[in-house]
Amino acid sequence: MADARGFKMNPPQNRLIGSMPKIGIRPTIDGRRRGVRESLEDQTMGMAKNVARFLSENLRHPNGLPVECVIADQCIGGAAEAAMAAEKFSKENVGLSLTVTPCWCYGSETMDMDPLIPKAIWGFNGTERPGAVYLAAVAAAHTQKGLPAFTIYGRDVQDAGDATIPADVQEKLLRFARAGLAVARMRGKSYLSMGSVSMGIAGSIVQQPFIEQYLGMRAESVDMTEFVRRFEEGIYDPEEFKAAMAWVKERCHEGEDHNAPETQRTRQQKDTDWELSVKMAMIARDMMIGNPRLAELGFGEEAMGHNAIASGFQGQRQWTDHFPNGDFMEAILNSSFDWNGIRQPYVVATENDALNGISMLFGHLLTGRAQIFSDVRTYWSPEAVKRVTGYELTGDAAGGFLHLINSGSTALDATGQQMFDGKPAMKQWWDVTAEDAKACLDATTWFPGNTGYFRGGGWSSHFRSRGGMPVTMSRLNWVAGLGPALQIAEGVVVELPESVFETLNARTDPTWPTTWFVPRTTGEGPFRDVYSVMNNWGANHGAISYGYIGADLITLASMLRIPVYMHNVPEEQVYRPSAWTAFGAQDPMGADFRACASYGPIYG
Repeated sequence: MADARGFKMNPPQNRLIGSMPKIGIRPTIDGRRRGVRESLEDQTMGMAKNVARFLSENLRHPNGLPVECVIADQCIGGAAEAAMAAEKFSKENVGLSLTVTPCWCYGSETMDMDPLIPKAIWGFNGTERPGAVYLAAVAAAHTQKGLPAFTIYGRDVQDAGDATIPADVQEKLLRFARAGLAVARMRGKSYLSMGSVSMGIAGSIVQQPFIEQYLGMRAESVDMTEFVRRFEEGIYDPEEFKAAMAWVKERCHEGEDHNAPETQRTRQQKDTDWELSVKMAMIARDMMIGNPRLAELGFGEEAMGHNAIASGFQGQRQWTDHFPNGDFMEAILNSSFDWNGIRQPYVVATENDALNGISMLFGHLLTGRAQIFSDVRTYWSPEAVKRVTGYELTGDAAGGFLHLINSGSTALDATGQQMFDGKPAMKQWWDVTAEDAKACLDATTWFPGNTGYFRGGGWSSHFRSRGGMPVTMSRLNWVAGLGPALQIAEGVVVELPESVFETLNARTDPTWPTTWFVPRTTGEGPFRDVYSVMNNWGANHGAISYGYIGADLITLASMLRIPVYMHNVPEEQVYRPSAWTAFGAQDPMGADFRACASYGPIYG
């Protein structure tokens, strides 16, 4: 039950229907008996156990649960043992497979043939036995059969008895596993549209075939009148609502009303706005994942939910012209905490921008962190800043910056009040402390919503993200004739002097949260300078995740057959299936487009 006094830590749990995906480890071996296979059994199975231990110790699911590895019962020397492993993996809900070997094996006889799961092969780089030769042979088989696989080949030769996993191999193992688990976690879940298209925003024109064929998810939809029905029929937990309101009154600090006196809402209306905003958050959550408490109250159908791993709320304008905006609902659900304590963030897209919501989902699945939803609002050049404020930009901001801002719907973790190694951060939710959550709330002011935008009232969160945080902005776009395409920009959050912030912030809406973002530039193409990033961004929204996760996003996109058409990730970090090389080794971005087009969506 909710606790209005503090922040309890909720234990990790699987709140969606469907067991957690596991990593299948496939030790493959030279099948020749009478001496050859027998001499390799211990080394091969030892390699599998070592990798399983490494992955289990270094990975968590985004809900905080540990990642489990399933090892084939015996080494795989041929088709029969490959089938045995496949049967075990099917029963154990394996969502991705990793083949490991220190030796030569029979390529097409031992390979993983499941077309629906991501797969990788680590061929041990040792001279005593040709594990690397098997890696090349089985990679060729995967390419020839249209089953792309990631190859892992250590840079340095190791001795046969060396059980260590080199750093470069570790990096690829983790990158493959994080992305593969994200693919597996999405499968069979739902994206829930609460409402429809908001103000003609293209991203909220939900592409159901994309969600189904590329992600393996359902596209669910409910009308926003469902909120009204649940308001009026009391389809929410009244005890939780009471505790939530007490928490909000204690923790959510109100700011002054910036609306003109004649458009300001009365105190009674504002109090009602708070109540409806809290109910909206509870109802949206219940529609996403269900709530057994509703069954106890006599609402068995509503208690089930939609098994939604992500959602979006239309809001404007049909809802917000009459009811409070969705900003509080979206902000608190996207955050790592609420009145029930510290818990896994939800993914809720503003204005039902499903393409941005899926981008947020990618970031969350890869990191376990809350995500930022922002308008990519303005490029501020050094010249414009100096003209308006008299201030000359320096440091990371010397070339200008992007103003990321929305009407208050972004996660409160984005305040940057969660410290890690003495620096501002957005922590993985299981590392968030009560002090972190309180600091985020204390750094946030809730202003009455702008009644020019939101005639029905509501609340907008205001804060500024602390500088120094490494972040990655991404955006999934839909291109006619091409399909889905992803763009990625790694960079850093910057801070400005108080007077400069106030001047610039007042030119848009001072009641909204602000993140000043500087993408890392390369001097070429869309990353020639900060202006070029803004000028080449494919939509009005972006999904921002803490940390440099661009390489993981590229790997995930290749698994989903989504080409990446703009990124500033160093070339040596880009990791895609080995087959991509055959589509143009000296033109990796073009090869990505050609490979994705050739293979097509996994579930298509």
